[in-house]
Amino acid sequence: MMEPFLVAETGEHPDLPRPEETAMSTMTTDTTSTVVTATPASGSGGFWASYAQAWRRTPGSAVYLLAVFVLAMIAVSVLATLFWTGVGLLIIVIGIPIVVLSLLVARGFGVADRFLLRLTSLPEIAEPMWNRDQSDTSGFWMTLTRPIRGAHYWVYLVHGMVVSPIVSTLTFTLTTVWLGVGLGGLTYWFWGAFLPRGDGGEWGHYVADAIPWMFGGWSSWSVEVILYLVAGIVFTSTMPWALGALARLHHAIAQGMLGHWRSDDLAAEVRAESAARGAAVHAEDVALRRLERDIHDGPQQRLVRLQLDLAALERRAESGDTDAAAELAREARGHAKAALDELRALSSGVAPPLLQDRGLAAALAAVAGGTPLLVRTEIDPAIDAVVSPEIARTVYFVVAELFTNAVKHSGAAGATLKASLRAAADGPLTLDVWVVDNGRGGAVLAPGHGLEGLRERIAGLRGVMVVQSPLGGPTSVGAHIPLAPVAS
Repeated sequence: MMEPFLVAETGEHPDLPRPEETAMSTMTTDTTSTVVTATPASGSGGFWASYAQAWRRTPGSAVYLLAVFVLAMIAVSVLATLFWTGVGLLIIVIGIPIVVLSLLVARGFGVADRFLLRLTSLPEIAEPMWNRDQSDTSGFWMTLTRPIRGAHYWVYLVHGMVVSPIVSTLTFTLTTVWLGVGLGGLTYWFWGAFLPRGDGGEWGHYVADAIPWMFGGWSSWSVEVILYLVAGIVFTSTMPWALGALARLHHAIAQGMLGHWRSDDLAAEVRAESAARGAAVHAEDVALRRLERDIHDGPQQRLVRLQLDLAALERRAESGDTDAAAELAREARGHAKAALDELRALSSGVAPPLLQDRGLAAALAAVAGGTPLLVRTEIDPAIDAVVSPEIARTVYFVVAELFTNAVKHSGAAGATLKASLRAAADGPLTLDVWVVDNGRGGAVLAPGHGLEGLRERIAGLRGVMVVQSPLGGPTSVGAHIPLAPVAS
């Protein structure tokens, strides 16, 4: 039985519940959780619920807007010093490491900014792809200058030296105004009494004289308290929206400059394609060398022996020794049969005409039927419409090799072959192929072994291979290959 995490990540195991049963269970669970979650929201929605939620985010936003200003001032002083020093020293090579250091420090300040943004309860910003070099890129200078070739490092530098200081100064000013007027106005009635008052210090009477119909007869102190209180109420009541807008401004800038770009996904795709191509080339090289070795050690030796036996048979026939000639003929026939059997076994790694004529489903059924094991097959015929010829050849070879290994090494009496399609919610269609035997188990992925070569072949198609083979069996091998749409 497969471990739960392997099943969840790589596909369905033949002995696990059917996909429709799992889907029904998942649908029931999701529906229940949705109903439970949505019930309280439907009864407490509206303006006041939204306003209360904005107030819950306000303390974190206020702390962020104050803290990011301090971070920005430190960043601009440190980064400007490092970067321009490095630029000035570029003429004497030592400037290159200093510029690289400034880029690395800029990355650190950007990461700190993204970390502080968590205080605002806004969506977390994804980490960008820092290294876009090919997987085989190495060497001292290539490693040292990697930040210089990385666009994200330069954008982080611009953010830390230019954008963040300007924006943070603006938002810091507005934040302190909103906090000062809002909280100060609400509490002026208390702390204002301790301020020295005298000529020119009491401005309330000017307001009372200007608006006699509203404040006529009021004392200067009373007018000041009322006006401060009104201003405090206005600024405090609008504080969630004001500080929330300023926090979202920082978040939007960070999302564009400090976050994950769509080009990062393309770069990752290129790296994955390169790695898959390298794995495929290596797997083909290993397979060809193995085939060459097997032909040399097997059929070639038997054919050499057959040639010697035929030469001896010719001499016996010329001398009239019919009994010896007959014996040599029987031995030659045995060697020819053995060589033919070995060639048939070796040719299982070559796609048969059946695969091209009738498709992968029929070819897999044929290879299962030709195995000296009791094989139960569950093959979805829909795979022929979506599997490319390249994938079909590889899958056929892998399945044939797995059955060969089961016959030679596992001591199994029966096996299960299952091939099906799995649709991912956020990814391509996946071909899942399982071969499970009831043998003694103990199969492992090890360098230089047959399973490792199969894993490399699957990796060449950007797929994964999972091996579960405890001692005592059973052995379960799953190949999971993402499928691209087949051109018609």
